[in-house]
Amino acid sequence: MKAILVLILLSSTLALAQTAKRDSIWAPIKNFIGNWKGEGGGEPGIGKYERSYQFILNNNFIEIRNKSTYPPTDKNPKGEVHEDIGYIIYDKGRKTFLLRQLHVEGFANDYALESISADKKTLVFVTDAIVNIPKGWKGRETYRLLSATEIEETFELAPPDKEFSVYSKVKLVKQ
Repeated sequence: MKAILVLILLSSTLALAQTAKRDSIWAPIKNFIGNWKGEGGGEPGIGKYERSYQFILNNNFIEIRNKSTYPPTDKNPKGEVHEDIGYIIYDKGRKTFLLRQLHVEGFANDYALESISADKKTLVFVTDAIVNIPKGWKGRETYRLLSATEIEETFELAPPDKEFSVYSKVKLVKQ
């Protein structure tokens, strides 16, 4: 009977330790969890953004859902609605975060975390691969935590053998 009690206590202690370790892995990203709205712009024009970051599948992944709406302009008379879904994954083998995005236009981007600032408020992801775009293009996503209720995201693109340039920049406020 004592052996069974010890096994039960030991297994619950190990489960708590694993949960604490998993939670500490997410520390640099957990402040992004929630629903956000904001405005920003760039190549597609000035638009409104809705974004959510949520833990899924037993807190093993973070799902990102984005919708960007750009009203009609002279340059783009029909306007534009862009949607994408992303997943942040912790790769234990590489000991880094990966970001995978699927875009309504048919693009799929695989990013790896390039850097986290010393204050843990800026994360930079750079593409390992982009699907359904000419070979050689690169993308970079920079997420900056401005405060507990405000973030800034900069998306940059680089054609083959060229430097990155800003495609869009947005500030989002937690809802």
